[in-house]
Amino acid sequence: MKKLKLEMIVERGEDNLTGRVTINDNLIVENADNVNDLEEKLKLLLFEFENVKPESVEFEHLYDVYALFNQFDFLNIGKVADRAGINAGLLRQYASQVKCPSAKQAQKIEQTIS
Repeated sequence: MKKLKLEMIVERGEDNLTGRVTINDNLIVENADNVNDLEEKLKLLLFEFENVKPESVEFEHLYDVYALFNQFDFLNIGKVADRAGINAGLLRQYASQVKCPSAKQAQKIEQTIS
């Protein structure tokens, strides 16, 4: 069976994580405590609204900085910052969403961890 690959944007929600996908120009949004639960909830919504079978969906995760460090809590912010050439305190502010990284800073973080 061919998988339908969708980008799932994972970001900080009000009280937990928010995930969103776009399919057929429709935005589908859900909240959950973790990425696995987000996937399950979004798959159910995709079935309800777009008649897409849950087993046929594969997500590509795109994280904001907060969600990234939440999901991969084993990452050492200080070491990631050092390797990215970013001040560790500033990266902690990005991870807690006190500040938002510029596109250039986000790219440095992405290149460092990929």
